[in-house]
Order: sequence, then structure tokens, then C-alpha cells
Amino acid sequence: MNAQELRGKTPDELKTELANLKKESFNLRFQQATGQLENTAQIRKSRRASALVKTILNEKAASAE
Repeated sequence: MNAQELRGKTPDELKTELANLKKESFNLRFQQATGQLENTAQIRKSRRASALVKTILNEKAASAE
């Protein structure tokens, strides 16, 4: 997922994507707490992806005003 793909989506699609990323982040943190997480870099990727979605949502909101 890159910024160009996300900019092409509607705000509703971005909100759905953000909800999915938050669920994924929760699951990764739960796996880490129980010692089942093998690749800890996934947590960082998930956090950065959700930050990117939030940034693009804010850009779209600012341009709509």
C-alpha cells in the first residue's frame, strides 16, 4: 500500500482501511504479549501504515474545506 493508491480512495474506504489496520495492530500486540509474534517489524509497519492513512484523511478533509 502506497500513498498514491490511498489518495485514489474515498474517505469512507480510508476509514475502513484504518479500522482494519487498527485491528491488525491490536492482534500483533496481543501476539507479542503472548510470545507468538515472530516478526516484530510487522508492528512498526502496521503503525506507519495507519499513520499514512490518517495523514491522507486529514489532507482530504483540509482540501474539502
